[in-house]
Amino acid sequence: MAAALSGHLCRPIAALHPSFLRTAAAKPARTLPDARYRPSREGKPALGAGRISRRSLRRSSSSSSVEQRPPAPAGPGVVDTEGLVKFLYEDLPHLFDEKGIDRSMYDERVRFRDPITKHDTIDGYLFNIHLLKLLFRPDFQLHHVRQTGPYEITTRWTMVMRFFLLPWEPELVFTGISIMAVNPQTQKFCGHVDVWDSIEKNEYFSLEGLWDVLKQLRIYKTPDLETPKYQILKRTATYELRKYEPFVVAETKGDKLSGSSGFKDVAGYIFGKNSSMEKIPMTTPVFTQARDDKLSEVSIQIVLPMNKDFSNLPVPSVEAVSLRKVDGGIMAATKFSGNPTEELVRKKEKELRSALLKDGLKSRQGCLLARYNDPQQTWSFIMRNEVLIWLSEFALE
Repeated sequence: MAAALSGHLCRPIAALHPSFLRTAAAKPARTLPDARYRPSREGKPALGAGRISRRSLRRSSSSSSVEQRPPAPAGPGVVDTEGLVKFLYEDLPHLFDEKGIDRSMYDERVRFRDPITKHDTIDGYLFNIHLLKLLFRPDFQLHHVRQTGPYEITTRWTMVMRFFLLPWEPELVFTGISIMAVNPQTQKFCGHVDVWDSIEKNEYFSLEGLWDVLKQLRIYKTPDLETPKYQILKRTATYELRKYEPFVVAETKGDKLSGSSGFKDVAGYIFGKNSSMEKIPMTTPVFTQARDDKLSEVSIQIVLPMNKDFSNLPVPSVEAVSLRKVDGGIMAATKFSGNPTEELVRKKEKELRSALLKDGLKSRQGCLLARYNDPQQTWSFIMRNEVLIWLSEFALE
């Protein structure tokens, strides 16, 4: 990536490979570059130059993982899409490990495109993968693989990585889809178009896409402490959709979302004010939760380490403190810095709820404020704060 920063404004970032920089938005009326294969009049492979709607990407057939093997030839002009889907389920998880992907399943002249990167050979694509492995230690998560056309397969994924060339090691998150075109003559992939959820203009070269990369390089200080485990399912321009695993909190009554009333009591529990006088490791963030929009019931919470079993935890010595297991589920989160005043927190909640409503997502009443930093030891402009809202239902398309 560093090599790229000297060329095309951020050409080093433009050198990031398609798997890292891809994303699909959910608006059905929008159109995308058509990555579907179609034979030319001379019978030679050619990539479609038309358009496809996002609605067409939703037509799919579900598949499960099987032993990795290239699909068997299906005859001239007939594509074994079921075999290719199964192949991708097994092959793509190796994108950044020592094994790597199977290059033999790609045509040598294959078109890779994302909003800021393009390559026309398999060698160029593999070079980008190698560069990402050196700089970012990427975490690639494959959600599903589906057939979306006679010569087209679409994958949905999440890419999380840290940029180690900057001292604060910012986290970059991209989610989206890859539209894979298949050459029926060779039974190999001849096209790969990435679409990111976080931007509107996905055509190459997208300034919106470049800005989406650059703004994620800003400083947020996240303490080196354990946090509740979650998987990022989707990242839009304004929020993330996360799937949280169950976790346990020590909580007591609070006064307001931005307040600290009750913090000493819950902090006292992990510092030894419990039935066994056990000192429990500190975690992050500290949550304050409002059960409804009127803030009629507010609690302040400290998350307990994930290796603590709820049934074996010591009993709080302070009567006002209780332990509760949070079942987990899907939450929408929006991140911001600065001093989280009540006015700012309520503004962020309103903006997040409005964005969810616009995207057709059903949210629950109330919200949470997550504060990751000690305000006495952290500059406000690098603080990491989040407003989160539980969703009542969500399906990843």
